[in-house]
Amino acid sequence: MYRERPSPLPGAAVWTKSPEPAPRPVLPDGCTDLIWYDGELLVAGPDTRAHLPRPPGRTPEAPVVGLRFAPGQGPAVFGVPAHVLRDLRVPLDELWPADEVRRLAGRLAAAGAPGRVLEAAAAGRLRTGAAPDPAGALIAGAAARGTPVRELAEAVGVGERQLHRRCLAAFGYGPKTLGRVLRLVRALELARAGLPYAEVAAVAGYADQAHLAREVKALAGAPLGAVLAPG
Repeated sequence: MYRERPSPLPGAAVWTKSPEPAPRPVLPDGCTDLIWYDGELLVAGPDTRAHLPRPPGRTPEAPVVGLRFAPGQGPAVFGVPAHVLRDLRVPLDELWPADEVRRLAGRLAAAGAPGRVLEAAAAGRLRTGAAPDPAGALIAGAAARGTPVRELAEAVGVGERQLHRRCLAAFGYGPKTLGRVLRLVRALELARAGLPYAEVAAVAGYADQAHLAREVKALAGAPLGAVLAPG
């Protein structure tokens, strides 16, 4: 079973998930996550394709707990550009000092509410780290609406090459891929709400239903019906 709650941290949410013998793929959403999983601290980078989590190992009864950051927010916590983490699952001690990670793991192992511990650790990094790109929300919103790259660069006040570099650092993708991923997120939200596929395509900004189907298959690795099927 999956549950989540909003976090006091801007753009973040805490989630928990019960272990599954056959985990479902995690779909691209532009987010990064700090995860406490089977006694380990991992960072999940922004994906460009569906990712299949490994099944539980040593402690299969323990839930997976994660702190998810909205697109563009993760680099301020993890201290590296988002593209460094793209399509990867990385031990946290490769990004943060090993002693700090060991202390955090000890607190998590003893915690009754590990999500709160993850939030406190992230809040501490945010107080001392670099701020997120101030144009991040503008870029993400415009990319999700399918704004052409030239128009988006003009809106931000930079050239197209500089926009591409900023997108890679903040989101892990160039602006075109960012738009595709965020449009997929929107399409899945609409489809799960019960909207017919043709209407999903129109509202989410696809050329037609066939375009929607191709993009879902390319990014999620399965047809829309399979992606939406209950686990």
